[in-house]
Amino acid sequence: MYQLGIDIGSTTIKMALLDVQRDDVQCTKEVIATAYERHNAAPAVVGSKMLKKMLASVESQKSKDRPSDSKLKGEEKVSVAITGSVGMGYATRLGVPFVQEVIAAAEVVKQMYPEVHTLVDIGGEDSKMIFFEPGRVPDMRMNGNCAGGTGAFIDQTATLLGVDVTEINGLAAKAEHVYPIASRCGVFSKTDIQNLISRSVSKEDIAASMLNAVSMQVVSALARGTEILPKVLLCGGPFAYIPELRKHLQKAMGIGEENIVLPQYSQFVPAIGTALLSTKDGCTMYDFTHARTLFDNTDDRTADLTHTLPPLFKNEEEYQGWLRNKNLTHVPVNQSVSLQDGLSAKRSILCQRSGLFFLGVDSGSTTTKIVLLDDEGKLVYKDYCYNNGNSYDAFLGALQRMHETLGDDVEIAGSCSTGYGEQLLKTAFRLDYGIVETMAHFTAAKAMLPEVSFVLDIGGQDMKAIFVENGSIRRIEINEACSSGCGSFIMTFAKQLGYEVGEFAKMATLAQHPYDLGTRCTVFMNSKVKQAMREGAKIEDIAAGFSYSVIKNCLYKVMKLQSFDELGNHIMVQGGTFRNHSVVRALELLTGKDVQFSPIPELMGAYGCALYALRASNC
Repeated sequence: MYQLGIDIGSTTIKMALLDVQRDDVQCTKEVIATAYERHNAAPAVVGSKMLKKMLASVESQKSKDRPSDSKLKGEEKVSVAITGSVGMGYATRLGVPFVQEVIAAAEVVKQMYPEVHTLVDIGGEDSKMIFFEPGRVPDMRMNGNCAGGTGAFIDQTATLLGVDVTEINGLAAKAEHVYPIASRCGVFSKTDIQNLISRSVSKEDIAASMLNAVSMQVVSALARGTEILPKVLLCGGPFAYIPELRKHLQKAMGIGEENIVLPQYSQFVPAIGTALLSTKDGCTMYDFTHARTLFDNTDDRTADLTHTLPPLFKNEEEYQGWLRNKNLTHVPVNQSVSLQDGLSAKRSILCQRSGLFFLGVDSGSTTTKIVLLDDEGKLVYKDYCYNNGNSYDAFLGALQRMHETLGDDVEIAGSCSTGYGEQLLKTAFRLDYGIVETMAHFTAAKAMLPEVSFVLDIGGQDMKAIFVENGSIRRIEINEACSSGCGSFIMTFAKQLGYEVGEFAKMATLAQHPYDLGTRCTVFMNSKVKQAMREGAKIEDIAAGFSYSVIKNCLYKVMKLQSFDELGNHIMVQGGTFRNHSVVRALELLTGKDVQFSPIPELMGAYGCALYALRASNC
C-alpha cells in the first residue's frame, strides 16, 4: 500500500508518496515520489495535474517492475491526508484527514530522526521551531501574522535588487560585509535595503545582510530565550535551495555544521509527516483510479463563498462600454511627435518646430516620472522608470533618454520638480521650481477637469485625498505610517500569486464573485487571502477583492468620511494604481459617484509640475 501527504501552502503545493512494505518482522516506509509546484491561487487545478502525473508515474514504474501483477491497473491502495495553511478547506471538501503542519513535521523527527533535539522550518510565509525533549510533549512554536524571517521576505529582497531569487545564494556567497536590516516587517526592511542601495552597497553584501536578518529573526522570534540544542534539523524550501541561509542560521544559533541535519527531502518534510499520519483516525483507502481524481470537482466552489461583494462589471461588453464613456478627460498631445517610450520619436520632425519646452519631474520613493510640454501645453515626451534606490541616477537616465529621443537642441525654458526627491533634483540639476505633491496633482487635475471637486491620488506607497471648494484646496488627507491600500499593496500580492500586475488587474474587472478581503494591513492580509483560497475562491475573485480593499482602506481609514457628499460630483483619480480600472470601478460602486481619470494617471504629478513651470514662465 501507499501513503500520500499533500501540503497546500499559501504559494505552493508539495506532495510526498510513501511506499509501505510490511512483513512478519518490520514495516518499512520509503519516499518514492515527490512533487513541488506553485499553485498561483488555483490549488485545485494545479493539485489535480500534479496528482495525476505522480500516480501515473508510479504505476508506470511498477508495471515495468512487475508486469504480471493485476493490481497495477489502478487498483493499488493509497491513504491520503492534507496539511498546510490553505489545506484545511480542501481537506474538508475532499473528506480526507487534515494534519496541522507542525504536528506533521514533528512526526518526521519522531519516526525518522530520533537524534534531533530542535527542528527549524522556513516556508513561504511562515516559520516554525520545535523543541524535542525525551519524555515530554514537543514544544511547538510558529510565527504569528508577521511574515518577517520567511521565504516571502527573501523574495521581496530579490525583487528590490532586480535579481531572480535563485541568484541570492550566489550573491551572498561573495559578500564582504554584513549590514543591519530590519527583519520584523517587510515594509521596514524595504526602507533599510533601499537606503543601502542608495549608498552604493553591493548586491552581494545586501543579499548576505538579508539572509543574516532572516536568521536573526527566526532565532529571536521563535526561540525566545530557549536553548537551541543539537542536533538541529533544517527543513523548508529556503534551506534546500539557499545554502548561505544555512550558514547564517548556524552562526545565529551557535551550532556547528556537524550538528546540522538537512534531510534529502528538506522541502517536503510536512508533506512526508502528513503521509506518515494519513492512516490514523479510521482513514479512507483509495485505489489509484479514484485517488487521481480527488481534486477534479473542487475548482468551482463559488456557491460556498461566504464573503463576496458585487461584481465590478457584469461582462466584457459592460466593461468596454464603461471605458468608452470615460473618454471625457484627455491630455493635449503634440501630434507631430510619437509619444511611444524609447527611441521612437522622430528627431527631424521635432527639429522643424520652433518654440520652448517645459519639464516636469515627479521623483517618488520608488519611481521617477518626467513629462515634457511644448509652449502650448501639449505633451511632447514622457518617461517612467524605477529608482532602484537612487533618485539622482534615475532622473539623469531619464534626461539622457529624452535627449537621445528628441535631440540635444531641445530648449528647456522652465522646469519643476515634486515628490520624494524634489529638493535633491532641484538643487543638483538647477531646476527652476519645486512644489509639494498635492499642488502638483491638484494642478494636473484642474487642467483636465476644471470643475474638479475631489482628487484622489494613490501611488506606490502613499495616497493623497484633496478636497476642493470653489476652485481652491479646502482640505487634504494623507496616509501615515501604513502603506496598505497603495499600489505596492496590489503589486506585492500579484507577484506572490504568480501574476504580472497588469494581468492581475484585467482579471479583476471580470470577476463574478469578488472576495471581501477587508481593509487590513498588508501583513495581516495574508491570512485573509489564505482563507479565500481555503474556501475555493478563484484568482480573479481575490484580485477583485484587492481592488475593493484599496478603496475601502482609503475611504474608511485615510479619509474617515462622514458622507460621500463631501466628495462632490466631479471626482478625479490619478496615480499609477488607477491604471487598474477595477480600482476605479470599485470607487464608483462604493460611493455611487461617477469618477474620471486621465490616460496617463501615473504621470499626473509630473504633468502638474510641467504645467506649473509653463505658467510660472509666463508663456
